Amino acid sequence: MFNNKTILITGGTGSFGKKFIKILLSKYNPKKVIVYSRDELKQFEMQQIYNAPCMRYFIGDVRDGERLKQAMRGVDYVVHAAALKQVPAAEYNPMECIKTNINGAWNVINAAMYCGVKKVIALSTDKAANPINLYGATKLASDKLFVAANNLVGDRDIKFSVVRYGNVVGSRGSVVPFFKKLVENGAEYLPITDERMTRYWLRLEDGIEFVLKNFERMQGGEIFVPKIPSMRVVDLAKSIAPDLPIKVIGIRPGEKLHEVMCPADLYYDTIEFPDHFVIRPSINFAKNIDYTTNALGEHGHYVDDGFDYSSGNNPHFLTVEELKEMNDLL
Repeated sequence: MFNNKTILITGGTGSFGKKFIKILLSKYNPKKVIVYSRDELKQFEMQQIYNAPCMRYFIGDVRDGERLKQAMRGVDYVVHAAALKQVPAAEYNPMECIKTNINGAWNVINAAMYCGVKKVIALSTDKAANPINLYGATKLASDKLFVAANNLVGDRDIKFSVVRYGNVVGSRGSVVPFFKKLVENGAEYLPITDERMTRYWLRLEDGIEFVLKNFERMQGGEIFVPKIPSMRVVDLAKSIAPDLPIKVIGIRPGEKLHEVMCPADLYYDTIEFPDHFVIRPSINFAKNIDYTTNALGEHGHYVDDGFDYSSGNNPHFLTVEELKEMNDLL
């Protein structure tokens, strides 16, 4: 699908962007791959590794709509990964988070429509479902913008969808490198905010494969949610330092005990497929779409009344041994 196509990824120098490009180049022969990000040092460092003839590097901010239009000329597919993601930082700097995550999303949508892009997938987060923090609220607003954008395209052949998933093992901001550094520095304990806390746990490679697959599945307007395992934070601590005690330090600003990806309030819009869920749009588009069958011909069914998909009630929890195996791969 991506052979001889031009792909742009916003926030392309982050954990997701670098791994996405590595996998994309190993599986396909794209015409161009455009990294759009604002950090010149990260771009310089990335150019030393990803220097194939198809690679292009654009310095720019998603807050700058005109620069996005320049970067998207001739682009077929866009992955929107740029965001301010740190929950406590967003609580203390709310307007900066809004400018990037909401205004930036709108700029990506406008640039994609202006330049005739074919498909756009925006990355979301479990924190966008029933949000209690500002980061989650901005990502929910972003999700709504990308879903509603399908009503703005007119007769243009462009589709917008969203991929929502949970915590990525070892990504920038992940607790795993933090715990490992504490152990290396001789810490006497590992800090845990709450012993009951659970999180979804996803390998970065699996998240990228899910995004790539959804470019084939998408019809426009869906929020794709993968079926992924959960983990207990206390088990994660044991998998990294089994002999080290834990210390409960209290919940951080904007933090939840459990994360949700498919809220119970949206059970009537939630469709279950063998390895993922789809939350269909709550609004009607000009074109009637049956979301129980996707563009690949895969069939799903609506979930039961009151269904919700939470890291706390997930049927699949990783064991300490499984967590250790995942940590060892980092």
